[in-house]
Amino acid sequence: MRIALDIMGGDCEPRERIEGAYSYIKDHDNEDVIVLVGDENIIKSQLKHYPSRYQYRFEVVHAPQNIEMNDPPTESLRKKTNSSMVVGLELHKNQEVEAFVSAGNTGAQMAGSLLTLKRIPGVKRPAIGSFIPSEKGMVFMIDVGANVDSKANHLLQFALMGNIFVSEVFNQENLTVGLISNGEEEKKGNETTIAAHQLLKENLSNFHGNIEGRDILKGVTDIIVCDGFVGNILLKMAESIMGVLVKGIKKSIGNNLFTNIGAFLVKPAFSELKRSYDYEEYGGVPLLGVNGISIICHGSSKEKAIRNAIKVAKTMEKKNVNHLISEKLRNGENANG
Repeated sequence: MRIALDIMGGDCEPRERIEGAYSYIKDHDNEDVIVLVGDENIIKSQLKHYPSRYQYRFEVVHAPQNIEMNDPPTESLRKKTNSSMVVGLELHKNQEVEAFVSAGNTGAQMAGSLLTLKRIPGVKRPAIGSFIPSEKGMVFMIDVGANVDSKANHLLQFALMGNIFVSEVFNQENLTVGLISNGEEEKKGNETTIAAHQLLKENLSNFHGNIEGRDILKGVTDIIVCDGFVGNILLKMAESIMGVLVKGIKKSIGNNLFTNIGAFLVKPAFSELKRSYDYEEYGGVPLLGVNGISIICHGSSKEKAIRNAIKVAKTMEKKNVNHLISEKLRNGENANG
């Protein structure tokens, strides 16, 4: 498989992305090729530090421009045609690669993916999901920003696509789906939520029902469905949780000898907890619904996150996730779509 990796986009130095690509190549004994898209001088200066036996599994495509994190998405796509984002997506469109991975400007990647790769037939609105922490581990929330206004049938498709992605890529069985609302009762919520509840109930055998905000961190359901406006707010709140916990614990420990001894004893358990809530373990998530594999990574993604994002791209292609989505929609499991 050939996977294009945007070297220029993101908050970290390009070497972090290249290190992530090398980490993936080194750990996977297959013939996958990582196509590094970006300034060739930067890329080649980094590649020379890696063993010669791995060099044949890298290719370099020169793209000197970069869409910055604060650049307006649509305007940047139009003006920066030699950017790593645009060039990488064009490689995917032209079937020179089977996937595109980036930690760059999320808005530009979503817009560029939709314009360049188009939608899977039958998909009304592509959506982006994200893993957030809960008492039971990570849960998958969709949509978290691609669509600030959604209809009931869009929410049904989000649930369908999220269910396929999590079950196939992460080998999860017996998943349950919950719909965010302001109450558990069927008739609670706005018009869209009430209509979406009925569609989910009629079309998904694993639909749990409505869930409230307090249920998210309890892990009441494995998949959480909402529109992108609500989802983006909840995601940013969830991203701050670990930082708040760490600061609180450090403040509580202080300089007391006995609390310091206790902290030492629980350190292994705390490290495991932190690891289980670490977004880098999941790497990146796809823009589900586009006719290709476009993996969106956190802007601060470093080596581990990039490596795992490439792994997600590989697994999506191996498990034919987009084909499964297309088949589900074709078979009429997107009622009223």
